[in-house]
Amino acid sequence: FGITISLLFCNFNRIKKIKTMKKTTLFLLFISFLGNHTFSQTADEIISSYYENTGGLENWKKLEGITMFASVNQMGMEIPIEMIKLKNGNQLTKITFQGKEINQNVYDGEVLWGNNFMTQEAEKADQESTDNMKQEVLDFPDAFMNYKENGYTLEKMEDEDFDGTSCFKLKLTKKPMMVDGKEEQNVVFYYFDKDSFVPIGQQTEVKSGQMKGQMGEVKLSDYQEVDGLYFPFSMSQGLKGGEGQTIVMTKIELNPKVDNSIFTFPKK
Repeated sequence: FGITISLLFCNFNRIKKIKTMKKTTLFLLFISFLGNHTFSQTADEIISSYYENTGGLENWKKLEGITMFASVNQMGMEIPIEMIKLKNGNQLTKITFQGKEINQNVYDGEVLWGNNFMTQEAEKADQESTDNMKQEVLDFPDAFMNYKENGYTLEKMEDEDFDGTSCFKLKLTKKPMMVDGKEEQNVVFYYFDKDSFVPIGQQTEVKSGQMKGQMGEVKLSDYQEVDGLYFPFSMSQGLKGGEGQTIVMTKIELNPKVDNSIFTFPKK
């Protein structure tokens, strides 16, 4: 009887340990699943958090246009820049240099043009540049909002540090662009801060010119609120690993009232 009680007691302890181990295993599996579910963000979840943290997707969809006033320091001179982008595709960049206003990258939905820096005359861009612009203006207010409708694909890459900050890395593949008569891949890599879910950098390969084949880089910082939406007020553009040219926003206006005639190619 004593041996039987002893065996029963041992079996009871063994069963108790097995049940405890099962509970512990299930608990650890649950924690593991919870951790993966919480921290393994998909590309669309990252974009959703980005819109949520910067004013809400519905408010972004209501945006009809943006005017940005900025300045860039060139050889000790502060050069004012005004950039207008509208939802209908019209856009314009105005540079004030030595008292003269020079229009660049002006687009009215059909014609892309700008002023010649030497003659100040308005000149139309070539057809290839115009066709590429027709695709680019679809990215309003950014490339993410309608990326599926525009035929783009979005992919989450391995997490990576950008400029010392832990980031989610996303790969956006747009429709091919034309470069010197040939189709070229149009891929942009974006880096989203893991804490704020805002993009702080982007990289894309330079397709033409002396820097062809190198990786161009844009750094975004100093996010500020404008009528409920958040925008970066500092942008540095250059090559990856090199010194960039910084553009500082002095003011941003939303839904500006613009005379559309300013986008039209002027008659001589």
